[in-house]
Formats: sequence, C-alpha cells, structure tokens
Amino acid sequence: MELVDAPHSKCGTFGFVGSSPTAPTCLIQAYKRLPIKLIKGRGVWLWDEKGNKYLDAVAGIATCSLGHSNKKLSKVLSKQLKTIQHVSNLYEISEQEELANWLVNNSCADQVFFCNSGAEANEAAIKLARKYGHSKRGFKRPVILSAKSSFHGRTLAAVSATGQPKYHKDFEPLVDGFEFFSFNSSRSVEDLYQKLEQSSAQVSAVIVEPMQGEGGVLPGEKSFFQFLRNFCTERKILLIFDEVQTGMGRTGKLWCYEHLNIEPDVFTIAKGLGGGHAIGALLVKETANIFKPGDHASTFGGNPFACKAAITVAKEIQSQKLLENSTSRGNELRQGLCEIKENYPNHFKEVRGIGLMQGLVIRDESNLTAQTLVEIAIKEGLLIIGAGAKVIRFVPPLIITSNEIKQLLIKLNSSIKSLEN
Repeated sequence: MELVDAPHSKCGTFGFVGSSPTAPTCLIQAYKRLPIKLIKGRGVWLWDEKGNKYLDAVAGIATCSLGHSNKKLSKVLSKQLKTIQHVSNLYEISEQEELANWLVNNSCADQVFFCNSGAEANEAAIKLARKYGHSKRGFKRPVILSAKSSFHGRTLAAVSATGQPKYHKDFEPLVDGFEFFSFNSSRSVEDLYQKLEQSSAQVSAVIVEPMQGEGGVLPGEKSFFQFLRNFCTERKILLIFDEVQTGMGRTGKLWCYEHLNIEPDVFTIAKGLGGGHAIGALLVKETANIFKPGDHASTFGGNPFACKAAITVAKEIQSQKLLENSTSRGNELRQGLCEIKENYPNHFKEVRGIGLMQGLVIRDESNLTAQTLVEIAIKEGLLIIGAGAKVIRFVPPLIITSNEIKQLLIKLNSSIKSLEN
C-alpha cells in the first residue's frame, strides 16, 4: 500500500527551489536534503524515482561497505529475520559473542561493548574516560583532550568533544571537561604540554581520529601519533581513537591505526561495521576495561540482527579480499584525482587520504565550494560529499571495481568541465 498525503493532512509538501521533488513538511527540517529521491540500489549504483542512475561515491557516508543490495547480506539477514531479530542484553546473545570474538581476534582490543551508532560509541568512550579518571587516577574533574577540527558525533557529549565551533552554535552550554589541541603540527606538542601543566587539567584521556573525516580528510602524521602514544603511556592517560569512519577496511587496512604503527587503548567503530545496518562498538584493551554491570547499557545495542549483519560484512571483507581492493582502487582514485588537480590548478591544490577515503582540496581563493560541485555532479550521475566547505570527499563502497573508478573520474571531470563553460 502506497502512502500518500491525505487531502486534509497537516503535512503538506514543499518544493526545492529550481527543482521538482518535494518532501513532507511533517519531517523536522534537520537536514538540507539534495533534490533526488533514491529508491533502488545495486552494487555501487543507485537509481532515483525517475529512473536516473548514479554512481555512489558516498556509500551512506562510508557505511555501505558491501555496496547496495548485496546478495550475501540479503540472504543472511532474510534468514536471521526468520530466526530471531531482537532480544535484550539481559540475556546471552550468540551472534553478539561471535562478532565480539571476531573483532578481538582481528584487532588490539580485548573486550567489546555494542551500541547503535558512532556517536553512541563515542559517548561510551567518554563515560569510560570519565570513570577511568575518577577510579584509576583519583581525579575530581577529569579532562578529555580532543583535536581541533575533529568530529565525534551529534549527541551533546560527542558534539562537546568535537573541535569545530560551528557544531556548537546554539547548543551551549556544552558538556564540561573537554579541551582542545592542534592536530598534526608542532603546535600540537606545545598544546598538549600546556594543557597537562594547567593546574585544573586532570587529563584522563585523549580522543582523536587517526584520519579526520569531517575536518577535511586529514590523515594523521606518523611522527605526531607516535609522540602522542608515548605522551599518553608515560602519563597513564587513555589514548582513544575514533575509527567510526576509518574502521572496517576503509583505508586498506582493517583499522587506520595500523598505518601509524601504534595501538590505542580504546577505539570506537560504527559506519562500515554493519554495511548499512545500525551498529556501533566500543573496543578496549584489558587495562582500560573498567566498566561494571550498571555503568552503561543500550537496549538495541548488539542485537542478533545487527550483529549478524556485521559478522557477514566482516567475513566478506576477508573472503572477497576487500582490504586489497580498497588499497588498489584507492590508489587508482588518488592518481585520477591528482590528474584532475593538475588539469584544474585554479580550483584544486591537494589530494589527500588513504585507501578509499580520499579528499580533493579546493583552493581557498577559488570561488568553487564543495557543495556546488556536489550539486553539479548529480546532473552527471555521480554522488559525492563534502568534508567542510573546501574539500570533496570520496568514500565509495569497498567493492568498487577499477572500471567503476574510471567512470567515477570521468563523471567528476565532466562536472568540473561544466564549471569552465
């Protein structure tokens, strides 16, 4: 049965300027939606209600690891729905145990807590850091250090940990107990020592992305992160990595921290973990495992259906050699983006990223914005996303082929060419 607007419904429709699609006004307008309605997907391709076809380099924002309508995932989850979908964490859950074992056996972690999203995983990490400060360090007001230009989620504590003032506006007062340091620079070292020396700064943890996503696709510098690891170890400070966007093979390794040759005490994951299904996780080493029954909980976290999705994604990443594919296709994408940068030097200044998380950086002096190119690319049948006002982000499904990378670059080049006309 198709849902339609009732003649006298309070929910009317509104139109996008210069476009025909409409959306019901009864949706809270928390999103600035693009004027297309996607109704079908297959692999790295999506179709809208008018039959237009798009190459998807967004993947639900680095989430649809196996692409759209993956046959293996569909088969497994269809069977799971006929078996058991949800129970409570009041009981043992075999699918949850299987997934936790896989994550522990394939990472530096020893224990796992499941939730539903990246923001929730970071909330759990923040609570863990607070408890660690109180119970292990004896701090009255534990402080968590976070990087400037970081992004850790939209809940109040996660947005308070985010080092971008634009996300704070109108939501003050923020959660207390966060201070910020410069990311990837000599200034970072000075900032960290300064925060530590402040009498009020009882630092219990540092939370940082090994590659910043919303901050502009900025990979962590190995030398700085090795300093950061030593800094935390020497002072008994928890080092927390936010791998919500980078984890589960996005960078060509299962975890981005592997590129840095260090291990965090705690890390968070979500997005690509469920292949498009809602699941997140907090992973901790034994030394950081201080949660006790009653400290934290999640009604839906780690339910059988979500865990089965994640187990399937994990096994497919291994069996389909998607880490290797992420590296190879990422190199091809990067090379193509570098050629585009050279062909349009007035618009672009840099390409940066790792694996299938790449950013094309727009020159500050160019009048081009990421949003402008996102909207133009739609007309060429390409879906891309910004990472700030001046960076185009490319995070396609990990299954993307070499031929599809070529098509992505052709469509992107056509989009940019149209700006020159």
